[in-house]
Amino acid sequence: MAEIRLTRVEQGQTKNRNVPIAVTPEGFWCCPSPVVFQRSLKTQNHLNKSKSSPPNPSASVQKKQTSENEKKQGTTKPRTGLVTNDQRTCSSDAPVLNASVSEKTPRPKIENVPRKVSIEFGESGTSDLKVILLGKQGFAVKLSVHRSILMDNSSYFAHKISEQKPIFPCLEIDECEDVEIYVETVGLMYCIELKQQLIKQSVARVLRILKVAEQLGFTSCIQSCLEYLEAVPWVGEEEEEKVVSSVLRLQDEGIGVTPVLKRVSSHISKPPKDTLSYILELVLKSNEERGRRETKSIVLKLLRENNCLPSSSGLSYLCRETLYASCRSCLDLLLSLFKQAAKPNFTNKPVDYGEPVVKLMAIEADNLTWLLEILADWKEADEFAVMWARQQELASLHSKLPIMSRHHVSTITARLFVGIGRGELLPSKDTRHLLLQTWLQPLINDYNWLQHGSRSFDRKVVEEGIGRTILTLPLEDQQSILLFWLESFLRAGDNCPNLQRAFEVWWRRTFIRPYAESGYHQQEQ
Repeated sequence: MAEIRLTRVEQGQTKNRNVPIAVTPEGFWCCPSPVVFQRSLKTQNHLNKSKSSPPNPSASVQKKQTSENEKKQGTTKPRTGLVTNDQRTCSSDAPVLNASVSEKTPRPKIENVPRKVSIEFGESGTSDLKVILLGKQGFAVKLSVHRSILMDNSSYFAHKISEQKPIFPCLEIDECEDVEIYVETVGLMYCIELKQQLIKQSVARVLRILKVAEQLGFTSCIQSCLEYLEAVPWVGEEEEEKVVSSVLRLQDEGIGVTPVLKRVSSHISKPPKDTLSYILELVLKSNEERGRRETKSIVLKLLRENNCLPSSSGLSYLCRETLYASCRSCLDLLLSLFKQAAKPNFTNKPVDYGEPVVKLMAIEADNLTWLLEILADWKEADEFAVMWARQQELASLHSKLPIMSRHHVSTITARLFVGIGRGELLPSKDTRHLLLQTWLQPLINDYNWLQHGSRSFDRKVVEEGIGRTILTLPLEDQQSILLFWLESFLRAGDNCPNLQRAFEVWWRRTFIRPYAESGYHQQEQ
């Protein structure tokens, strides 16, 4: 809070402009319009700019004539709202129902004298105290107030007024940061129903009022602001952060802010793990395609945001346990569905029996792909690669099912190869080799269908991932897998992944530039 002091405010020639100000039923002014301050500040800036321009002779003559006319017509001395050290008193003006905006004209031949704008509020005829606010932007605002009102509502004013010996009818507050809101907050001391005054205000403005009320020790206003913030919606993350930071500052001072903070914090003992498990269960068991797809996208986005936070290590551990439990459940169900669909008489079953099974197979495969995507984002997908590489029974059943009902499973294999190729997961050499041995052939069998039946399938990305995965193995394993691929490619052509780049790398490693071959043999001898 800026200190209150009694200083000399220089007087100068003024030019008055009236701005209508309504008076409240309580006998005080209404909340000042920001336009009053903005227009006054624009006028101030315009005068400061024109001050530096060379004098115009014709303008000087016209100004002189205007000044003489004003002296002839003026019957009263214009209000300046100024304090002198000699008198230590404020001028006794008539009751004011309008705010007078006064612009000081520059003194002759003094270029560095600041121009100040004065705005006056209140009824000077009935008040017993003047408060002058000196704003940082050149405002000088005079408030005609009542000592008892300020002392009853503000611990800050009560302390400052009680310190005055003798009691002077004027207080001056220097370098006031937010003059407009300061005036409004003092005006609220005259209102009986503070909450009604805040209803039509914006959250940003109420936060400004709350800050000034805190500085003044205006307890009832602070409480009304908190009640407003607890009830009004907060729009956007930025506004929410401003509200929470302002309220937390009050919490440090012992003010009860729990009702407001309950919107962003919970004291429920139920751990987040149970809540996350419940959300995953709802998504994974949903049979409504659009709702499931959009919810998966939302949850994946939110978990990615959590992963970017520095304090996400604890949540990562909870997510890992929950996600892998869901993965095992989906795998068990998928294997059960494959076994059911691989039975010899499955194709002879009625349509209403077979279609639900095929649909569930597609859903579970999509669920596993989604869970893998989350785990890859959290860099926790290595165990998933191990689980999938060990699904030899599921891979053996793959060839027994029609391609239209089984190809969804190959999207899981393709995503794993892409993840390994990008370095998103780092399974062991044995796991990578087992993964290729178990699932490369089923992927090749479904490759043509994946290209034409899946919109999200990116052939180039998948082929690059498969090739990079193969090239991470020992050279002998690269050879056996790539020769197996070459046979398939020569038979199927475009219906098989094109691993030409990986084949060329293996060829160069084997035939053109074997690395450290002579040194390796020397070490063996």
